[in-house]
Amino acid sequence: VQLQASGGGLVQSGGSLRLSCTASGRTGSAYVMGWFRQVPGKEREFVAAMTWSGGSGYYGDSVEGRFTISRDGGKNTVFLQMNSLKPEDTAIYYCAVKWDLGGLVAYASIYDDWGQGTQVTVSS
Repeated sequence: VQLQASGGGLVQSGGSLRLSCTASGRTGSAYVMGWFRQVPGKEREFVAAMTWSGGSGYYGDSVEGRFTISRDGGKNTVFLQMNSLKPEDTAIYYCAVKWDLGGLVAYASIYDDWGQGTQVTVSS
C-alpha cells in the first residue's frame, strides 16, 4: 500500500492551500481517510477525516470552519482544502487510511497506512 500526498508549500497568513492524497496498492474502498499534522516536539494532531460514505466530514477544533475535507471514494483519494491559514497551521501534514470498518476517526492509532508527509508553512 502506498499513500502519495502532495500540495504542501509556503503561503502567507490568510492564504489557501489544497492537499491531496491517493492510496494505492489495495483493492476496494477505504473505510476512512484522514489528515493529521505534526510539529517537532509535539504529538500528532488530528486535522480532518471522512468515511467512505462521505457526508460532512470530521474536523479538529483548531481547523473547523477553515478546512474542508472531501474524497473521491472510487479512487481512494482525499483532499484537504485549507483556507484562512494561520502561522500556527505550520506543520508536516500526513494522510492516513483505515481500510476496515470501525474505530474513532480522530485517533491516529486506528489507521493502517500513512503517507510520507507534506510540509505546510504559513508565514506571518
